[in-house]
Amino acid sequence: MKAILVDITKCTGCEQCVAACVKANNLDTQKADADRATIKDGLSANRLLSIIKIDQGRFARLSCMHCLEPSCVSACLVGGITKSPQGPVLYNPNKCIGCRYCMLACPFHVPRYEWDKTIPYMMKCAMCYDSLQQGQIPACVRTCPNEALVFGDRTKLIHRARKLLNQEHSAYINHIWGEKEFGGTSVLYISDIDLIKLGWPQKAAAPIPELTEPLIEKTPFIGLTVAGCLVGLNWIIKRRMELADKDED
Repeated sequence: MKAILVDITKCTGCEQCVAACVKANNLDTQKADADRATIKDGLSANRLLSIIKIDQGRFARLSCMHCLEPSCVSACLVGGITKSPQGPVLYNPNKCIGCRYCMLACPFHVPRYEWDKTIPYMMKCAMCYDSLQQGQIPACVRTCPNEALVFGDRTKLIHRARKLLNQEHSAYINHIWGEKEFGGTSVLYISDIDLIKLGWPQKAAAPIPELTEPLIEKTPFIGLTVAGCLVGLNWIIKRRMELADKDED
């Protein structure tokens, strides 16, 4: 399974990765620039990748985390989001019904909606899946001038990160963000400052699908029950009104 390792200590905030992402996904550059100025975290349907400035002059990449057990997948009622064996979490607009449950379920608040379009879709990073199929690496990784992003096998990247933390323990916090949190993610971080401000929990959280799947499985039955109650209530009200009309006559 493929993954991306982000080294916060090497990121300078140049945003070349963002520009590469916009270009690779054929997004509107002008809208992307406007969204950067108006949206707090910089993510939008026109900016699937953002660079966030955090404490001590550090910058962090913010995008889809491609969770190993994605809550967006478990929340989608129609199977419009899937976890691929290669690692990326993929979105199929042809199946989407626009419920936006995926947006509510994501613990990182990543998916964005095309609010300005007549027929809108949800938008998020796909880790340049088409390029991966052709043996290439994601555009953001390919463009980074400081090697703050490394692409490869997830297990090997964790081993690489662990080795780096052991060798240069004074330069990093001894933690790999994404190794276990929320069941693990395919975007991993090492840093010299705590990434709580990037949305990470203070303690490792269990995979969210464990909480969402039971409810999602029951959603059709809950919907049918509610619909049945509404139909019954409507019949009772109409019947009482008919009886009242007869009494008046």
